[in-house]
Amino acid sequence: RLSGDEVYFLTGVDQHGQKMQQTADKENVNVATLANRNTKKFVGLWKKLGVEYNGWAETRANLHKTCVQNILNKLHDEGHLYKKAYQGYYSVRQEQYLTEKDRNDEGQFGPEWGEVIELEEENWYFKLSEHAAWLREVVTSGEFGVTPDFRRNEVLNALDRAGDTDLCISRPKDRLHWGIELPFDPDFVTYVWFDALINYISFAGYEGGKDLPDFEKLWPADLHIIGKDILVPAHAIYWPCMLHAMGFTNEQMPKLLVHGFLNIRGEKMSSSLGNIVDPDALAEQFGSETLRYYLVRDVIIGKDADFDVQRLVMLYNTELANDLGNLCNRALSMSKRSLGGIMEASDYDDDDSAALRQSMEDTTTDYHKAMDAYDTSAALRALNKHVSFCNGYAERNKPWELAKDETQRAKLASVLYHMVESCAHISVLLSPVTPEACAKIQNQLRLPELAEKKSNTLVWGLVPFGHEIGKPKPVFPRIQLEE
Repeated sequence: RLSGDEVYFLTGVDQHGQKMQQTADKENVNVATLANRNTKKFVGLWKKLGVEYNGWAETRANLHKTCVQNILNKLHDEGHLYKKAYQGYYSVRQEQYLTEKDRNDEGQFGPEWGEVIELEEENWYFKLSEHAAWLREVVTSGEFGVTPDFRRNEVLNALDRAGDTDLCISRPKDRLHWGIELPFDPDFVTYVWFDALINYISFAGYEGGKDLPDFEKLWPADLHIIGKDILVPAHAIYWPCMLHAMGFTNEQMPKLLVHGFLNIRGEKMSSSLGNIVDPDALAEQFGSETLRYYLVRDVIIGKDADFDVQRLVMLYNTELANDLGNLCNRALSMSKRSLGGIMEASDYDDDDSAALRQSMEDTTTDYHKAMDAYDTSAALRALNKHVSFCNGYAERNKPWELAKDETQRAKLASVLYHMVESCAHISVLLSPVTPEACAKIQNQLRLPELAEKKSNTLVWGLVPFGHEIGKPKPVFPRIQLEE
């Protein structure tokens, strides 16, 4: 959005499934009440973290239910579904049936499957195997894109294991009632993943409807952003095969961006280990923008990362409070004190100032390249590199000394302008990560209109000559951890 693209951000919650029903039974509450309670928690957390979206999906919504049932009817009428009896193993945690290929090298079902039970029941199946050869072709060619690249091999390996297996898309109501009823067989509800995946198109206006976007304008989705745990089989095997059966072309396949896990000292967070980190509590303790900066700065998309409170504080204090905060405070306070806050035009220039302008241009280029590659950490490192250059520029040119010599007025005005102008550029480029802090910088510059700037149109001269800046106030107060 900052770079000028039109963006529609859809997110939401999956509310059906066996685990929801089991949890509700365990807590002795109505399952719909549990779903509403959990949904409110997510809505509240996104608001606290400043996560703004264009569309919100709840799979209990009538429009979603109707869309799912219409798709099921279409697939049923076209012969993509069939009914058969099954006897075998079932993972309660993953809510899916298992085959012998799901056993590990020791011949066991690994801990990722949780409790595994034996089942014998009749169900409805989607002819997934008929689409396996096609899926292998589009994954290999990149028409069904998976980022980062190493995850593509994971998909192909999963296809080797499960490409000849069809997908059970129903659960009998005598075992699970919390789901979307099959429109052609009222004794069954829809398998939660088959239901949930359709939210990507149901809430994007696939079947039209009031207050929904124009589907033709939005699809194919540029990115489904997902965790590595739901890449296979759900998003990389079930979903493209479902779309293919529905008549979507290769050109209409979405692309997947797969992120890793946040771990604690190399271990996965889990309630049994007691090492779960609550983002709500972290936002309360450190502020939402501190948490946002840490996650965007320190996590390499696609890879696992270790969550470390000490590092969160260190990165914030070093890169924001010390480096950027110091640059903004020095640039504005010295301009206010030495120039009366007026950004004077100056004909002074030298190699150091030219190098700073080139650094700003290179930084903007590197920032966009990194963002286009989904490398948010590299994008922020590029900004930090320019901030460091600016602070070094201040140390080399010493505007506090120049202010003592009236004959150096032209150089003083030029040096301070270069520092203030850099603050303006950085306030735009950093705004997706720390929007409130960047708005404060822009208000202190008395240039709130910078909030409307697009990063791909930034040129030197955002601060007009003759413009009067405001009084600086610390934007990034240091964080002190209690011993």
